[in-house]
Amino acid sequence: MKTVFTFLVALYSMSLLAQTTISGKVTDNKGRPIEGANVFIEGAYDGTTSDAKGDFTFTTTEKGNQTLVVTYLSFETQRTAIVIETYQPQTLKLRESVNTLDAVVISAGTFKAGDNSKVSALKPLDIVTTAGAAGDIIGALQTLPGAQIVGESGRLFVRGGESDETQTYVDGIRVAQPYGATANNLPTRGRFSPFLFSGMTFSTGGYSAEFGDALSSVLLLNTTNEADQEQTNLSFMTVGLGASNTQKWKKSSLTFNTSYINLEPYQKVIKQNVDWVKPYQSLSGESVFRRSFENGLFKFYAAFDYAMFNLNQKDVNSVTPLNVDTKNNNFYLNSSYKGSFGSGWSIQTGISFGFSQNKIGLDVNDLNNRENASHMKLKLTKKFSDRINLTFGGDYFITDFDETYKDYSFGDFTYGYRNTIGAAFVETDIFFSKKLAAKVGVRAMNSDLLGKSTVDPRVSLAYKTSKNGQVSVAYGDFHQNPKQDYLKFHSDFNYEKTTHYILNYLYATNGKTLRAEVFFKDYKDLVKYDSNMPLFNSQYNNNGYGYAKGLDVFWRDNKSVKNLDYWVSYSFIDSKRDYKNYEAKVTPNFVANHTLSLVGKYWINDWKSQLSVTNSFATGRPYDNPNETAFMNGKTKSYNSLSMSWAYLLSQQKILYFSVSNVLGNNNVFGYQYANSPDLAGQFQRQAITQPADRFFFIGFFWTISQDKSKNQLENL
Repeated sequence: MKTVFTFLVALYSMSLLAQTTISGKVTDNKGRPIEGANVFIEGAYDGTTSDAKGDFTFTTTEKGNQTLVVTYLSFETQRTAIVIETYQPQTLKLRESVNTLDAVVISAGTFKAGDNSKVSALKPLDIVTTAGAAGDIIGALQTLPGAQIVGESGRLFVRGGESDETQTYVDGIRVAQPYGATANNLPTRGRFSPFLFSGMTFSTGGYSAEFGDALSSVLLLNTTNEADQEQTNLSFMTVGLGASNTQKWKKSSLTFNTSYINLEPYQKVIKQNVDWVKPYQSLSGESVFRRSFENGLFKFYAAFDYAMFNLNQKDVNSVTPLNVDTKNNNFYLNSSYKGSFGSGWSIQTGISFGFSQNKIGLDVNDLNNRENASHMKLKLTKKFSDRINLTFGGDYFITDFDETYKDYSFGDFTYGYRNTIGAAFVETDIFFSKKLAAKVGVRAMNSDLLGKSTVDPRVSLAYKTSKNGQVSVAYGDFHQNPKQDYLKFHSDFNYEKTTHYILNYLYATNGKTLRAEVFFKDYKDLVKYDSNMPLFNSQYNNNGYGYAKGLDVFWRDNKSVKNLDYWVSYSFIDSKRDYKNYEAKVTPNFVANHTLSLVGKYWINDWKSQLSVTNSFATGRPYDNPNETAFMNGKTKSYNSLSMSWAYLLSQQKILYFSVSNVLGNNNVFGYQYANSPDLAGQFQRQAITQPADRFFFIGFFWTISQDKSKNQLENL
């Protein structure tokens, strides 16, 4: 027995001699001790946790080269190579993780909604639940700071830029024709239904090097990645009918949405300020197919739209109105894939095709045009660590446009253009710490039609000043091909150019967001011409220039008052340009110096209702009065529109919805058209450019049929 005991003691002593003590201290990068950090040998069971002073100690039987691992919540995992036999106690400093919810984000010039954004000024449903927007994505965006209210257009005008200075993308692929058919001085709508989109990024400036050929802004719309369940939505409206359906399988889903709009019954009841011969009618549909793979997601999106209308438009230069008879066909296809491969690599690629055809009768004359536009894209991203991402890729755009004007007296005039644009970009995201981040990139572009190339540097920097506040700055150069109205007649142009400077402050806490931004845009090489409007025989040059500077403020609060969610947007802009056929450098006719929007949504539980109110105000816009000596010296009266909507939940899946825009019936004037020559008294007569109707009334019934019997369309109203 004594022999056995002696043997066990010897064996235990040998095991103690075979063990090595590993000890040290865990701190943050400022030297403060971290309690509870996990410290262990990678691939072994030997380890411990740090105490209140950050100290740790444990023993191990491992030998030779090993890796000492330290992990702690909200800090980056640290791996240190050690040699067990020569290990000496050491202090291990951890760096804060940059992937936490309170980490800094680049926010200068960008509004985000959905897609799990760390900081969202808007939620996805806000895009379409705004009173007065009438379910139009662009209408809702006009309540955000930076967007101008241009009621006779309906398009997106951003920070002193015209609507053609904004590009629209679906799943990262460009949409060449984002707006529906319309006539001169009548507002249009965006082509896309909000039903299929889960997120949105609206950049008012300083946007990523990934995008180009836009002087002012990009609007990124992201279709839903995965359907929740099989579902059917039915809509019965005073202006038409709508239906959507989603089918879901194990790894794929298919959603379609279709609508028929006919304004004739509505306009027989509600008086219009437009002489409609055949009111607006359209048949449209869109669909998205999704297929999940082990490491990626494939989407196939397609949309069509056929629209027609006929009206008599008054013209101050003609005794009789001008008859405008329009038929428009539009088709858009978008195929994209997003996935990952290898170690830290991701890929996004896709192709789009857009087709638009207009057949327009102008009294006895005809104007017919057709555009085919394609976009191919490849983007690769390499994640080197939590702190450094590198993105690079390229775009290829093809645009083919032709137009024929058939004049009853002078014959046919045919013109158009074909343009290919190749672009390459590279951009890196660098997170120096949880408080400091930068985005640095460059984009190169070549236009075959212009025969010129350009290189655009872009830089953004963000610093977290407090737990809920941060400051961002952005700088970038942006070039754009001259717009279609010019290229169809003339191609000897330079790129139009602008440089953006942005300073942004963002404060976001639970339920409250404050965003303030100052900006300056320097315009160069803008197109000028010497005629009343762009013509085939006009003299063109790139001698135009200008600037836009101002302040945007956004405040949102959905916590202070129970069931109340509201936001306030204010924009001040000072902008002047000498371009087009302008006689001097003046404020353009689409710019209002001050714009203010207030949006409120209140849920009344006892009534099972949501009440929404929007009031939009803008100071007067300039116009040129030929009866005065000074150019662009006139000013319209201020714009004001109060809109309200009410959604009543008849049952969990049935909703009755009512809305009215411009409740007070304000006669908003957007400008004036003057006669080309004076009358006998030497005065140029004019007519006002106003709203097509004093108010717009809408009543709808929306019915959802889903598996869980709880889904409804309230968030889409």
